[in-house]
Amino acid sequence: MSMPLESVPFSELLRQPTETADRLSRARAVRLRRRDAADLVLMSADRAAAEGEVVDLTTRLLASVARRDPTLVRESLPTVLPWVRFLPAEDLEQMASEFVATAEAAAAMGNTAAVSQLLTEWRHTAEIHADPDLHRVLAAPSSDDFGPVARPAGE
Repeated sequence: MSMPLESVPFSELLRQPTETADRLSRARAVRLRRRDAADLVLMSADRAAAEGEVVDLTTRLLASVARRDPTLVRESLPTVLPWVRFLPAEDLEQMASEFVATAEAAAAMGNTAAVSQLLTEWRHTAEIHADPDLHRVLAAPSSDDFGPVARPAGE
C-alpha cells in the first residue's frame, strides 16, 4: 500500500518550513498548492532518486521486451489505456512504436515530459476517431485549408 500524498498551501511551507518538511515522514510527498501557478511537489531526494530509478528500469525493460516481441506492447495497450481501442489498427501500431521509442529516450534523459505529451496527443486522436461527427468534419476537405504550416523561425 502506498503512502498518501498530503496537500498543503504553499504558504505553509513559507511559514512553517520544518513542520511542512516533517510531513514527509508520514507521506511519500507533499503537494504544495499555489493560487496563481502550478502546484509543486516536495519529496525527499532519496525518494525522488528511487522513483526515477524505477521509472528508468521499467522503461528499459519495456523497450527490451518490445524489441523481442513488437506485438506485445501493441496488444497490451488496450488493457492499460482503454481509449486506444478507438484508434484504427495502423494508428495503434504507430502509437505503440512511438511510445516505446519516446519512453526509452525520455528515460535516458531523465525527463518524462515527452511521454506525457505523446500520450496526450494520441488520446486526442482517439477522441476524434471515437466521435463520428467530429471525425467526418476534421477528415473532410475544406476550402479553408491554407496548406502546410511553415516551421516557426529558430527551429
